[in-house]
Order: sequence, then structure tokens, then C-alpha cells
Amino acid sequence: MNESVDLRRLLKSWPYDPDHDARITKGDDGREVLQVRTVLGMEQYELDGRPDGERPHGLESYLEYHLRRLEQAREAGKASDFELVPRDCNELFNEGTLYYLRYVRLFQLRDWPRTLRDTSRNLRAFDFVHEHARREEDQQFLEKWRPYILRVNASAAIMMELEKKNYDRALRLADEALRKVEALGDLEDETFQFERDRSMTALKELAEQIRKNRPLSELEQLERQLQRAVERQEFERAAQLRDRIRVLRQQNIC
Repeated sequence: MNESVDLRRLLKSWPYDPDHDARITKGDDGREVLQVRTVLGMEQYELDGRPDGERPHGLESYLEYHLRRLEQAREAGKASDFELVPRDCNELFNEGTLYYLRYVRLFQLRDWPRTLRDTSRNLRAFDFVHEHARREEDQQFLEKWRPYILRVNASAAIMMELEKKNYDRALRLADEALRKVEALGDLEDETFQFERDRSMTALKELAEQIRKNRPLSELEQLERQLQRAVERQEFERAAQLRDRIRVLRQQNIC
């Protein structure tokens, strides 16, 4: 029988606080890990690879394993015979949950690159299962959460652009994500309908905030100055501004 370990000293060193219950710290070997403080304990996730550190079939994940199976089937000319049986799908569903648990906390910590990485990975798994699962119920199983993961994926990408002050790029990403969510086919599922509506609302609000808070471009500033000059009947000033606006627009076209 293994010797029991009392965790109270460890837990007392990091009291539970629901507003600060996740952190990135270093493990005993110096590698960074994600830790989550729960009411009664603590969880730990690897930051790279599969969150639990397992390597199914010597690979990073079951997803990589089954993708390799598909590639081997293609090389053998048997791609049309490839399918994911229920056991395969369950492996991918359970594994996807691990990545979900990690990216939710990474988003909370504003770790946008890793959030983007994990949500993109799970979207890839969604597409893979939807296309190759043998049973229709498995094909559709993950689709109820697609609006949500599209939103989180886009939000991480948008925040990365905003931190670099790429406001126009961030706005385009928000609009593109909104179109993707709007274009999702109807699914008679309450979770799907709720997540689609919530995601559309959140993306619209995010786009509006970007429009509201982004600094005006030089062209926009000149257009506002022109409007004021016209209102004040400062015609010489207005003519100068029109000339400058015309030059900038020609430069943008080029």
C-alpha cells in the first residue's frame, strides 16, 4: 500500500479564491504548468501537448493517432473505407474535454496564443469526427458546442491583434467569426441554439467595442476635420483637406 500524503500544507499555501483560482507556475523540473485551485484541492495541467501528459500510441493525442490512420489509409488507396467507430469517437470526445478544461483557464489567464492553439485543435477534432464517424449520432455529438468554440477561438485571436494595436485586423476577425456563427446550419438542440445566440451577441458587442474604442485613422481624422470646416464655411481649409483626403485614398487603392 502506498504511503498517504497530507495535502493540507500545500493547499494552505494557496487559499481558495474563486476570482484567482488559476495560475501558471513552474514544476519541480523547471517546466511551466497550469494549476487550478478548487474548493477542496488542486488540479494540474501540462501547458504543451495533451493536458494530462499522456501520449496515446506514442503520439501527442488520440487525434494525432487517428489522423495518422487516415493518412495511412489514403496512402494505401483506402481512404473511402476509413471511419471512426464508437470507441474511437469516445476517445476523441474525452480527450477534447481535457483540452477544453485547459483552454477555459488559459482564456481566464489571458494567455491568448495557447487559447487559440487549443481551440483550433478542438475545432479540428470537431471537423474530423463530423466527417468520419460511423454513426450519425457521433457525427453530430460535438456540433452543439461549435458556436461556443468558434467564439472563444475568435476572441483569443482578436485579443492578440488588439494587444498589437491592429484594430482593423481585430475588427475583421470579429466580423468573420460572426459570419461563421450565423452561417451554421440549424440544429434542433437547445444547447446549440443557446450557444449560437449567445455567441452572436458577444461577437457583435465585441465588434462594437472595437469600433468605439479604436483610434481614428489619419483618413478618418481628416474627414471629420473636413466636415467641421464645411459647417463653419471655411472653404479654403475645406479644399486643402479634400486634396489631402484624395491623396490618401489613392494611396490606399494602390
